[in-house]
Amino acid sequence: MDYLKNYISGFLNRSGGYIFFATIFSRVLSFLTSWITLQLIPNKELGEVLYSWNIISFLMPLIGLGLHQSYIRYGALPENSSNGDFLFSYIIKKGLIASFILTLITAICGFIIPFEFNNSGIYISIMSLVFAPSFLIEALKTKARLAHKNKSYAFIDISYNFSLILIVVSLSYFLQEIGYILALIITPTLLLLFYLNTFFTGNTNTRPHFINREFWKYGFFAGLSNVATLLLFSIDILLIGNIMELPEKVTAFRYITLIPYSILFLPRVFIATDFVSLTENIRDKDYVFSYIKSYILLFTIVSLLFIFIVISLGESLLNFFHSSFTIYTDSFTIVSIGIIGILILRGLFGNLLSSIGKAKFNYYIMVIAIILNIASNYLLIPILGIKGAAITSATLLWFTGIASCIGFFHFYKKYTSL
Repeated sequence: MDYLKNYISGFLNRSGGYIFFATIFSRVLSFLTSWITLQLIPNKELGEVLYSWNIISFLMPLIGLGLHQSYIRYGALPENSSNGDFLFSYIIKKGLIASFILTLITAICGFIIPFEFNNSGIYISIMSLVFAPSFLIEALKTKARLAHKNKSYAFIDISYNFSLILIVVSLSYFLQEIGYILALIITPTLLLLFYLNTFFTGNTNTRPHFINREFWKYGFFAGLSNVATLLLFSIDILLIGNIMELPEKVTAFRYITLIPYSILFLPRVFIATDFVSLTENIRDKDYVFSYIKSYILLFTIVSLLFIFIVISLGESLLNFFHSSFTIYTDSFTIVSIGIIGILILRGLFGNLLSSIGKAKFNYYIMVIAIILNIASNYLLIPILGIKGAAITSATLLWFTGIASCIGFFHFYKKYTSL
């Protein structure tokens, strides 16, 4: 238990408590936002919006061509610490251009690709305007993490989610689904006005040697890996929409997975707090292995507690959203069991792979998982409906966790021998 005690103590010393509180607060606000929109917007219309937002969400990691991912990994390496101002200025300029191009491509595709639901193309085109402001928000949060200012990181996160619920509720009340869409775009844009001066940094550094092809490749593959991860979480909704052709089923699956997917904030809190420190000390085997033991112990305890709650209160939790969702209690439990694979393994080892520069391997794992997901869902959804999607998700979440663990230990031995 000393490992666990020291781990939590180190987490708190790195202002992890602020990130934990900010994430809890943000998750509660996100939960309330989802619940309120379900009350304000009819299921059919909300299903179309959620279907469109899921497509935007899995493109989101490609904002800035993933340069914010390169920024945190290369900026955390001790030998690069003197190049912080140049690096921030560089990724802002290049990342904004890449984000605008992504918006243009997405908007065009939204108008020319025939989607399952009539309004999806228009919604996607409008929602793509969120890419540039979202990239700038991520860059700000990364800058705070690199400076070990986790309090500032937490404040940005709280500010965004508090603003989001106010704007979503206000606009959804008056404009329903159109108001919800506009709120998703307006919120990050308004928040940026508060931090406008942060982007004007003095820059006397010359271009550092590490900004090269590998720097861009790392960010790109880190972005693709996150796209693939989000697609793995979103693809069930997309396939349910395409195969069953019922927006109500899309809404149902979205809400039965809301609680299991929301618990993933816990590993993200610890990794958001510790990723910079992990990367700074990544060649210290004692530090890394001690961290791994402590993390796995903590999240094994968390996972057992979570499953106990799900089994005991599953039907009541679903009834809170809508009484019609209680028929999916078994699917809710199945997805929750799958989430443990992320809590204990994927959340840790996926980020450790990124710390040693193996973002590409993370991407390959997720691509394999997506292919298996599509094949399994086309087989199981027509037979089992939503439960088929739940079984597929749970199995593949464990697959990605185990593969990440094996991959890290394989590559870490080579990395530390260089």
